[in-house]
Amino acid sequence: MNKQWTIIFALIFTLIVAIFAVINVRAVEVDYLFGTSEWPLILVILGSVLMGALIVFSVGIFQIMKLKREIKTLRKENRSAPELTAETDDKKPAAVTEETLKEKKGLE
Repeated sequence: MNKQWTIIFALIFTLIVAIFAVINVRAVEVDYLFGTSEWPLILVILGSVLMGALIVFSVGIFQIMKLKREIKTLRKENRSAPELTAETDDKKPAAVTEETLKEKKGLE
């Protein structure tokens, strides 16, 4: 259901950008670092949207890679967890009862 909402919002956003771009078709002057040129405003808008999407996609990929690495290390820790609990079970002290206390003190 969540993916469906994401697709619906993406389509609505795309439609709004397309309508906005078609309304603004006049040529505008774009200043570059080493000069200027004239481009149709529709291309400037669509280019800006695509660059923004590329940046968001890049950030998302890095977050996904980071989370996958974290999942991998946590799975490795989970695999070694039974071994760790088995080691600590062997090292647990014996239950303290009145009999063991008397034996240690030599009262009996």
